Amino acid sequence: MKILVLGIGNILLTDEGIGVRVVERLRELYMIPDSIDIMDGGTAGMELSGDLANREQVILIDAVKTGAPAGTVVELYDEQVPNLFRTHISPHQLGISDVLGILRITGELPKHFTLFGAVPYSIDTSTELSVEFHPIMDDIVQRVVTRLAQLGVNLTRHLQPITSDNPTRMAS
Repeated sequence: MKILVLGIGNILLTDEGIGVRVVERLRELYMIPDSIDIMDGGTAGMELSGDLANREQVILIDAVKTGAPAGTVVELYDEQVPNLFRTHISPHQLGISDVLGILRITGELPKHFTLFGAVPYSIDTSTELSVEFHPIMDDIVQRVVTRLAQLGVNLTRHLQPITSDNPTRMAS
């Protein structure tokens, strides 16, 4: 079972980039085994169909607008995930909604989904998450690690995180 961890978001719009920032942080902190694909999906839409098709398990991380207070973390599973995107509450929902719709029609929809979404504090123009969103990013990283453990994949932390301050480390 090859698991896909997919971060979605626009890193130019503050907290809208949470999905991308979470997958970056996972790569910085953990050695990623071959049984997991970690992917920055950015704002891609239909281009993701091949990466999502026929997966056993997809863990999706995204900013969501649910009407809940900013900073609320949403955790959904299986059919709840495509349902969420059909209601258009992600800032770039059309792409994901369309991809999931086509994969359903072609019979290639992933068997299992997990979504970790967070309601943004800000979607102003900036490449940095809002200060309030940093602990939420850390919380979602831990939720992804916990979910992977539930799926039988335990991640091992790097002895030193891979960062731009530590350029001698090689990403796994």
